[in-house]
Amino acid sequence: MARSVVARRDLALAAARPIAAATSSLASLALAMLLAAASGGCASTAPTGGPDVDHPAVLPARTSFLPAAAPQGALVQGIAEAGATVEYAGRNLRISPEGRFVFGVSRDATAPVSVRITRGDGKTLVHTITITPRDWPVERIDGVPPATVLPPPAIAERIRREQARVAEARLRDDARSDFAQRFTWPVKGRISGRFGNQSIYNGTPGAAHSGMDIAAANGTPIVAPAAGVVTFADPGLYLTGGTVVLDHGHGISSNFLHLSRLDVKSGDRVEQGQAIGAVGATGRATGPHLHWGMNWFDVRIDPLLVLEASGAAQP
Repeated sequence: MARSVVARRDLALAAARPIAAATSSLASLALAMLLAAASGGCASTAPTGGPDVDHPAVLPARTSFLPAAAPQGALVQGIAEAGATVEYAGRNLRISPEGRFVFGVSRDATAPVSVRITRGDGKTLVHTITITPRDWPVERIDGVPPATVLPPPAIAERIRREQARVAEARLRDDARSDFAQRFTWPVKGRISGRFGNQSIYNGTPGAAHSGMDIAAANGTPIVAPAAGVVTFADPGLYLTGGTVVLDHGHGISSNFLHLSRLDVKSGDRVEQGQAIGAVGATGRATGPHLHWGMNWFDVRIDPLLVLEASGAAQP
């Protein structure tokens, strides 16, 4: 449902669109089920092939622990048995020594997705996950400066270069499995912008909101919601101002935008709860807030779903 509002929040997306059209323990099982962020819970993995493939009912319990359904924008985790390989969306997923693997479901996914698991004995199993659709509100924002919606060529080129640097940082596939932690809130505050919402600026459609905005006073400390390694840190990007990318391993990363201060640098190892910077309104923002986005490589993930699956109550 569309509505008209005064432009008061993150304006970075206004320019972005025009520019770049197993463990076997019960505890591990419970965590994998929670972090799947799915409505259907775990389901059996369906086999492919002839009679030599095990029936789903007698597959080893540690085969996948994957959900039957997952919402758009979800982070999904599974657990594979030793010696298995896992393929999703044309990518061979990294598997931790404990058997963990992870992937993201995009905002715009509609058709069921498949995870192909090849066990150590060579048998192949395909698990299908139904995608649960979500309602994406449309917000009309009028009165935005025209240069913000369609920046001049020189600015547009600068933005393209800067965003390419950030995108490159998201391509890492480190063996670390920091993503397996229960994520916590990086800052206390009101949710002022939700993942996936579509904005129309002065009649021009903008990109869907790629993260969650949390309103907080300027200078409020921001802490790492989970451990990781800083793969990008720059205090002065045109659109996003003070920007930090924190890599959680296996292609999962968090990005923190519009920071007034950076307390980390690229290459730093950061533990959960450690300060990484402070809330600000740098870049294209009209007021102090934290934009927290999450990715699986180039797939956007909803941080709020990750928090809810982790059981993290809003502060």
